[in-house]
Amino acid sequence: MNNFLNDLKKHLLTAISYMLPLVVAAGLLIAIGNLTGGQVVKEFSQLTIPSALTTLGVFGMGLLPSFIAGYTAYSIADRPGIAPGFLMGQIASFLGAGFLGGIVGGLIAGYMAKFLIDNLKVPKWAEALMPMLIVPTLTAIVAGLIMFFLIGQPIAWITSQLTYFIKNLDRTSKVTYGFVIGFLGCLDYGGPISKVPNLICDGLLLEGILEPEAIKVLAAMVPPIGVTISLIWSKLLKKKIYNDVEVENIKVAFPMGLCMISEGVIPIAMNDLVRTVFCTSIGCGITGAISFSMDVGSSVPSGGVFVIPAMTNPVMAFVALLGGSLVTSILLIITKKRLKKGEVSINEEASNEDELSFDSLEISEG
Repeated sequence: MNNFLNDLKKHLLTAISYMLPLVVAAGLLIAIGNLTGGQVVKEFSQLTIPSALTTLGVFGMGLLPSFIAGYTAYSIADRPGIAPGFLMGQIASFLGAGFLGGIVGGLIAGYMAKFLIDNLKVPKWAEALMPMLIVPTLTAIVAGLIMFFLIGQPIAWITSQLTYFIKNLDRTSKVTYGFVIGFLGCLDYGGPISKVPNLICDGLLLEGILEPEAIKVLAAMVPPIGVTISLIWSKLLKKKIYNDVEVENIKVAFPMGLCMISEGVIPIAMNDLVRTVFCTSIGCGITGAISFSMDVGSSVPSGGVFVIPAMTNPVMAFVALLGGSLVTSILLIITKKRLKKGEVSINEEASNEDELSFDSLEISEG
């Protein structure tokens, strides 16, 4: 069972890695188009350059179920799974099953294609037709009928209920759910745990719910910004909480964080894992609570501080980011222990004492 779950996670993460460039590009196109006065149009005569960008971005977002389904199936069954996987995504879009339908359809197509590859025996002359004709066609027929008549409609109903639930949350509930999304989204700084709520945010974006995506973007910047502010506090309060190597790491983590790359915090967190994860996750949760309760939304799923102007409430987005970062920094300065004098500087000579030296090596001529 554990092996199956690990494989399932691997397939979904593979699909996400292929899907992200589409999400980012489409989101930026929508943002640029909207900022320049564009809107979605359905007739060529109404097309302007800003409207072309917005419309193209919406087209891109409409491909998300197909991308997630196609590349999930590809991860499971290799090339024979791509075509039926993409078709399952089209069925998900047609039925209104959205992102969740794409995931389920991709899994069905992928495992069915793999089953046929492993078990279907054909004459030798037909073996060359297996990957490009027989497996994709049979998989598309069977998986398509399953999606159309068995599970597509229930998934569409679940998707609509989830959408209705989120759109009708009151402000108090938004604070709670925003905190949870932000907290979980930063728990392992871009690792597998974080990818789960982030995947949900991407799926909700496809359904026109922008607020969770804004939490994802803003909360990802909180750990590196919060750690950087805590370094400033430590200098002002003369409480050394970072050694020289960590200070250098923070200088790298901060610009990475502004671009929504949380991984720069990992080397710093590893030296004091429990305290750092606790402080940064609380700060991310605060950012999520403020952002969701103030109806901050983002149609762009990535880009860091550079996409804040494109959010629905840029001022409150900045307040949410700053608020969570300050909370993280204050918690870090309070909870982290003051370093002793010998722990602040890293002795380079000591770190290199085990290295081999070839200075005294002589080669004799014989």
